[in-house]
Amino acid sequence: MKKRTWQEQILPLLPLPLREIMAALPPAVADSLEEIRLRVGQPFMLHSGQGEVWLGHSGPVVSLDEACRITAADLQEVLLQMTEFSLYARDEELKRGYLALPGGHRAGFTGRVVMEGNQVKVLRDLNAVNIRIARQFKGVAVPLLPHVYCAEQQRVRHTLIVSAPQAGKTTMLRDLARLLSNGDGQRRPGFKVGIVDERSELAGCFRGEPQLDVGMRSDVLDGCAKAEGMMMLVRSMSPQVIVTDELGRAEDARAVEEAVNTGASILATAHGQNAGELIRRPSLAYLLENGLFERVIVLSRRHGPGTVENIYTGQALQEWLRAGRECSVD
Repeated sequence: MKKRTWQEQILPLLPLPLREIMAALPPAVADSLEEIRLRVGQPFMLHSGQGEVWLGHSGPVVSLDEACRITAADLQEVLLQMTEFSLYARDEELKRGYLALPGGHRAGFTGRVVMEGNQVKVLRDLNAVNIRIARQFKGVAVPLLPHVYCAEQQRVRHTLIVSAPQAGKTTMLRDLARLLSNGDGQRRPGFKVGIVDERSELAGCFRGEPQLDVGMRSDVLDGCAKAEGMMMLVRSMSPQVIVTDELGRAEDARAVEEAVNTGASILATAHGQNAGELIRRPSLAYLLENGLFERVIVLSRRHGPGTVENIYTGQALQEWLRAGRECSVD
């Protein structure tokens, strides 16, 4: 079956005038598209490998005066199309500020939040939509395998991938999950991989089915909080490797520690550009300073998303953390 393109999956969700503009994008922009940004009263904007792009009625423009302006009606139509005219059916996702879309794409929303106690009751009066285009780059994590997989012990090392937003850490984590799940059919066995995909970014599940390839031995908990999900997987799916995105809360750290004690290996990501940023977050500082992670891989966008800046282990990792502590004190 021919794989559908993002244009086939996303363009039908847009109002006709915006759809026609998008259909005529230059190939260089379309092929590297990362985000479609719709903000009420603001220019129709894209982010791609070519940088930020403003769109007018006939395509990319260089003047704000020529750019299309997004209306509240545009956002309302987008929301109705994404929910198939049934807002209540997707209510729980909307409360979390996003919707999973076919193909593994996602739409994030902002607007007026109505609270009930400490919980979000509903999101109303939308003012912005961010459609993030899912792209799977198979094989990008192959160079990391010798660092993550210990051939002598035939196990996966506890590994944390660190980067600023949109620097490729989720893409790299997804490919590692796929590679470890499938094995190579020769010297590297396939592992049972449990994925906690809290925001439907790793496997890109739509109606429970992964839209992105995360490997044939992978089990996915979609839309589940990380801490609860890790414990659910340990109790019910006997994972050899647990994969999750964007650690940060105290309960995440406790769940990682418990999972490690069951014998499962941990592959995770965290936001940050350096050790100082991580050390300032108590839960991550606890995990790092107690040696739960055997490898820390730092990525950037210096040569494009997924650029490997450093891989820290052993004494080098301790020196990196020590420098981070000194920076956080300063």
